[in-house]
Amino acid sequence: AIRQKSGQAGMGQNPDQSTEEISKHKGPPVFTQAERYKMVRAIKWVDEIVEGAPYVTTLETLDKYCCDFCVHGDDITLTVDGKDTYEEVKKSGRYRECKRTQGVSTTDLVGRMLLMTKAHHSNMGRSDYQQHTDNFGSGPKGHSPWTGVSQFLQTSQKIIQFASGKEPQPGDTIIYVAGAFDLFHIGHVDFLDAVSQLSEKPYVIVGLHFDQEVNRYKGKNYPIMNIHERTLSVLACRYVSEVVIGAPYAVTKDLLDHFKVDLVCHGKTEVFPDRDGSDPYAVPRKMGILRTVDSGNSLTTDVIVQRIIKNRSILRHAFRPAVSYLLNL
Repeated sequence: AIRQKSGQAGMGQNPDQSTEEISKHKGPPVFTQAERYKMVRAIKWVDEIVEGAPYVTTLETLDKYCCDFCVHGDDITLTVDGKDTYEEVKKSGRYRECKRTQGVSTTDLVGRMLLMTKAHHSNMGRSDYQQHTDNFGSGPKGHSPWTGVSQFLQTSQKIIQFASGKEPQPGDTIIYVAGAFDLFHIGHVDFLDAVSQLSEKPYVIVGLHFDQEVNRYKGKNYPIMNIHERTLSVLACRYVSEVVIGAPYAVTKDLLDHFKVDLVCHGKTEVFPDRDGSDPYAVPRKMGILRTVDSGNSLTTDVIVQRIIKNRSILRHAFRPAVSYLLNL
């Protein structure tokens, strides 16, 4: 929605409600107030955020921050007593609506966590992916056979919209990081921010592992988000220059040479061995280009899932106003 908002106006203010306001109308948020503010600031289409914004958007709020109109997705947002939070600005003609990105739903993600399902995992594996490399690199700039422009992906058009299309420039330090980046959160943001600060001119490439690979080393029903959803989430981050879809688990010499990688970085989280028990970072380690980066943030996807599970009864309660509203239509 924020990406589409940026296409409707030159500069955008993004209101971020306080924890108190959200808890009153929707139940407790998954992220803390500080985490939410930092996450929104890291989205590459955001110019400025309004902290502690009221849950109900008013004309007074728009005027105070010199906004011509407000934009929201095509889903219903209601107050605790079932009223439309955008009623006032809609009546004044200062409301715009955009379609939510297809296939990405918070409700779906919560359901996957609570029900422990795997049906959302993509069936695409490395052998399937290799058969479609001819679909890559057909553009004038000769994109990599690993990067996000494949017509094979269901989300190919969305990926093109999310990607910056920026090529590495002379003098850039090309930094490669890899992982699941599941339920993209502030822990990931802090890590990518720290990585980008390793150079004056960083070009950060994120390698995303296929769903089956993530499930191999994470177990349970991970990843919660499939490869398509994770790609869009990571591409939305302002610290990311490029995404490698279906990156090999072991960082190979071919990959490093192809992208002309100067540095390979990993956080302080556990590094799981490859299928044969080998170190997936053996090559960059031997080359002397591997760095361990401490982001100062210990938040993990597991912690996020535990927060959701802990609040599930409260989250169920939060849907009641919406249900009442729909029944009265």
